Amino acid sequence: MTGFDLSEGLTLVQAWTAARHRLAAAAIESPVIDARLLLEVAASATRTDIVTDPYRPLTPEQIRTYDSYLARREAREPVSHIIGRKGFWTLELKVTPDVLTPRPDTEVIVDLVVKTSPMDKRVRILDLGVGSGAIILAILNELPLAEGIGIDISLPALEVARENAARVLLEHRVTFAHANWTEGQKDEAYDIVVSNPPYIATDVIATLEPEVRDHEPMLALDGGADGLNAYRLLAGEIMRVLKPDGWFAIEIGYDQSKSVEALMRDAGAQRVRTVRDLSNRDRVVTGVKNILGKAAAIG
Repeated sequence: MTGFDLSEGLTLVQAWTAARHRLAAAAIESPVIDARLLLEVAASATRTDIVTDPYRPLTPEQIRTYDSYLARREAREPVSHIIGRKGFWTLELKVTPDVLTPRPDTEVIVDLVVKTSPMDKRVRILDLGVGSGAIILAILNELPLAEGIGIDISLPALEVARENAARVLLEHRVTFAHANWTEGQKDEAYDIVVSNPPYIATDVIATLEPEVRDHEPMLALDGGADGLNAYRLLAGEIMRVLKPDGWFAIEIGYDQSKSVEALMRDAGAQRVRTVRDLSNRDRVVTGVKNILGKAAAIG
């Protein structure tokens, strides 16, 4: 049963218009963008097609597919799960329910690493809780001499990360390992450590939007009673695996800056500070393992 009238057919612009009104009525936060993204996949069209050829007719099968996508979105399934992909930084990555959907806020880590790292130097980067591979792959795509390793406790997540590495032609510069955080990693092995660990307090998860609460992997969300469990485990381990003058960039919740900065300082980190995202919210804690008596430049 379709929500569209198949007897008269639909053009691209008619379908998009009807869909965005439909999603708006369902209280979807970004109905215009979501309707367009779903239409592009259902109708095998590009954004340019919709603008330059708006009266192109959809086939009945395309209309049925589009209608099914809209029904799933009305039920609050994320667009990334419906179409199976998500843009992050300059990459288009595969996304499944086994990984956290990459978010623009996390691009702060990529921006910080790319701006700070020399293009002509070989650096080894460790991504803890690699998920879809978004962070490490975006960084490697910008730094041609960098090499990386991504670690995750979830085998399905690692499969997604490996597929994404192949999709963006970076599989020769990144390896993936199944482990619990830094388990099995040597001391002073990395120039940079990045991570987007779970940081939502357990009792807050029930209050999240259905797209997150009902569809994202709990392993990537639940940070324990106060949201800081992962940071307590990672603080000392990050400092252990960093090389002297190596540095880290880890994502945090908007209200966790002071707590995470304190944990990292207690573990021996120096020059610890918090970087804000484009919404002016605290987003990334960064600092350096400076045991050689000289300052490293970060940001």
